[in-house]
Amino acid sequence: MKIYQNPRHWASKKALTTPGVRSVANYGLVKLHTRIFLGKADEDRREERRDHLDDFFDATMDTYVAALQEEYSEAEAREITHVQANFDFYNHGWTEMMEFPAAELETHFSRYDEFFETHGITIDDPLGSFRPADGVAEAPSTPEKLDDPEHPHAVGGFADDVYVETEDGELVVGGGEEPDDVSPADAPVLDEDDVENAAGD
Repeated sequence: MKIYQNPRHWASKKALTTPGVRSVANYGLVKLHTRIFLGKADEDRREERRDHLDDFFDATMDTYVAALQEEYSEAEAREITHVQANFDFYNHGWTEMMEFPAAELETHFSRYDEFFETHGITIDDPLGSFRPADGVAEAPSTPEKLDDPEHPHAVGGFADDVYVETEDGELVVGGGEEPDDVSPADAPVLDEDDVENAAGD
């Protein structure tokens, strides 16, 4: 699929993999993703989906870190979590929130089948072993949208690899190399005070 990569993504990676800072970054990134994807939902459906998305994205933060530990690139690890989310959106009939067309679900699964199978992830069970012990909040589905799915926010044609649009607007396959001077404080949900306070815990 097509994703973006800029210094804030590298900083978020650093924050999520730095002890002490991770919990603060995790919370902020969950809320950020929930806000972004609720913005793609029909306005009258947003609040009923909020708790579900908070729980779901919280679990995918663990997926992201696990993928990094298994030596997937930053772009690949992040794409894996977005694929999980799109599985979940599809299962709920939330087609207006999907980032790629439903017809590409199987292709995206196949690209990461080794990781997904290792962790029990399927299209029907997007979290697999990353599902929290106390579950994920329920939210109403809109299955009727699957009969004639509309994907106003989906970008098709990028199912064969991870395509990364860089800060300069260049489209590259696989993403770039991590800069040497990455600071967790540059993550979009942190600042220097957050990092200093966490380091003092």
